[in-house]
Amino acid sequence: LGSSCLWPWLTMAPSYVLAIDQGTTSSRAILFDKEGQIKAASQQEFPQYYPQPGWAEHDPEEILQSVVDCAEGVLKKAGATKADIASIGITNQRETTVAWDKNTGVPLYKAIVWLDLRTADTVQLLAKGRGGKDRFRKKTGLPISTYFSAVKMKWMLDNVPEIKKAADEQRCCFGTIESWLIYRLTGGKDGGVHITDVSNASRNMLMNINSCTWDESVCKDIGIPLDALATIKSNSEVYGHVKGFACLDGVPVAGALGDQHAALLGQGCLQVGTSKNTYGTGCFMLLNTGLDAVQSKNGLLTTIGYKLGKEEHVTYALEGSIACAGRVVQWLRDNMAIISGSSEVETFAAQVEDTGGLTLVPAFSGLFAPYWREDARAVAVGMTLFTKKEHLCRAALESTAFQTVDVMKAMQQDTGLSLGGMRVDGGMTMNNLLMQMQSDFLGVDVLRSKMPEATALGAALAAGLSVGFYSKKEDVSAMIEKAGGHEAFKPKFNPAARKQVYMRWKDAVDRSFELDKFDPQKKVEEKPIVMKKPKFRTVASIKPEQKGINLQLKVVKLPAVVEGESYHDVVCGDVSGIVTLHLTPQQFLPCEVGSYVRVQNARTRMHNGHIRVVVDKWGKVAQADKPEEPFEVNLSADISAVEYELAS
Repeated sequence: LGSSCLWPWLTMAPSYVLAIDQGTTSSRAILFDKEGQIKAASQQEFPQYYPQPGWAEHDPEEILQSVVDCAEGVLKKAGATKADIASIGITNQRETTVAWDKNTGVPLYKAIVWLDLRTADTVQLLAKGRGGKDRFRKKTGLPISTYFSAVKMKWMLDNVPEIKKAADEQRCCFGTIESWLIYRLTGGKDGGVHITDVSNASRNMLMNINSCTWDESVCKDIGIPLDALATIKSNSEVYGHVKGFACLDGVPVAGALGDQHAALLGQGCLQVGTSKNTYGTGCFMLLNTGLDAVQSKNGLLTTIGYKLGKEEHVTYALEGSIACAGRVVQWLRDNMAIISGSSEVETFAAQVEDTGGLTLVPAFSGLFAPYWREDARAVAVGMTLFTKKEHLCRAALESTAFQTVDVMKAMQQDTGLSLGGMRVDGGMTMNNLLMQMQSDFLGVDVLRSKMPEATALGAALAAGLSVGFYSKKEDVSAMIEKAGGHEAFKPKFNPAARKQVYMRWKDAVDRSFELDKFDPQKKVEEKPIVMKKPKFRTVASIKPEQKGINLQLKVVKLPAVVEGESYHDVVCGDVSGIVTLHLTPQQFLPCEVGSYVRVQNARTRMHNGHIRVVVDKWGKVAQADKPEEPFEVNLSADISAVEYELAS
């Protein structure tokens, strides 16, 4: 076919596919040639916003601008123009949620980032009742968690009046980052398409994992309006053409995958049982399960692998998601100032043989798979006066490797497979010490791709397939080999050593649970003080020399004299009889016959062989409201008139 058939907007065949890799902390644009090799790349970080502890936000407009800047930058580096671009593929940080106005194309609120914890109360609310956190798992493949987009949407609807109003007026659009970018790149309010791909849709906790359509019952239960959601498309088809951005005007946007799904494809995990692990801000392991949507019983997620075309079948996957991996290194650099650059973590960690007994559990955003504990918080266990920054750096790297072991064990339990070598990619894989740790802790070969941009390659492959730039997905194996194949890290630990270090990790993980209750920013609902209802004694049961008596009485007779310092005798009673209260002037309550009084912690005192009820400094007498069941006093039984003979 001539170029006029495949790319009618061009006069000659293009040379590249442009992959946009929009991550949690930076955006990148990468040009891939016909052989799947990198021609040029451009990267730009963008601001992070943390308005409260546990909250994380992005500005959608800043993300868009960073993407456009990177696209312009990579074209300039390669000396290329839009005429050289066959199509655009997008891969993105998943679950991060944007709400915008379809009439103006303007965001209604900052994007809530995937690791944000503000929705913890929303999770608890949704998890009440039958099924708990697994209430929607059979339909969506996901547990209820702060991680997923649906709870972020619900929080926005419940807490941001502008979004609630827009939803009521059917002008609110919800979407994850690829949806926002595609909408704006294809025209925004001037004809931009509101779509999402099937892999990103599977992370909303609203899509039926079997039908790959929005599940109306789940949307209704959570309270998300269907008209605010994007149309679900495959990962490889032309969604629209760029409009309004001169450097890319007219180029088709023809592929989109969530970052981990793109990495599964870019690592060549096309056969059932193959797996990959991507080390970025978080860490994400996916295992290809083919045509079967395997329901996990061990804390993993049932998710989409990819669907490469409208009529193609869906490839499913099991996923283990880890919230903090590279984020821990950033914490050491930005928050703790222990290192000045990310590469220093390996330098310092390599200066000690072990962590000196220190174990770091980086539950800064709770713990994801396989625990799903929003109540967990980061802990450093086992420090002594011997501990120094080199130990902490090594413990930080170990924490990523240990979390991956947790996920791998869950995958083995779910599938029964003895998983072989694990393919890895992402920025942290450049850390040789971490890769060796990972192999030691897992007991399998760790295969590091020489293709440093497996995620972007997956997006490029999907976009290239949809316009004929690439011919078949199986070509990815040749692309990887041409880039140098894989470098293998082999395990050096014996089974006993592997078991010992893992026990240390599990012990530390247990210590991280339920620490959210100590969050100083967390609102603590004061429980109303419930007064215990006193247990009242009947008058007839009173005996000499008793203590701790509680009585509910009705006044029968007031004292003749109520002035002066003498005691006042007030005759009171209940249905069982009457008794005399012997009160000081300070205790005496001006009251009327027929009113009620309550006596607490009183005692009996004998006077000439007769009982008097007295109230000392530990007791209390007070007027009382009319009881729920009013009573008449039995005047025939005067307990105070009974003469008692007391021994000695």
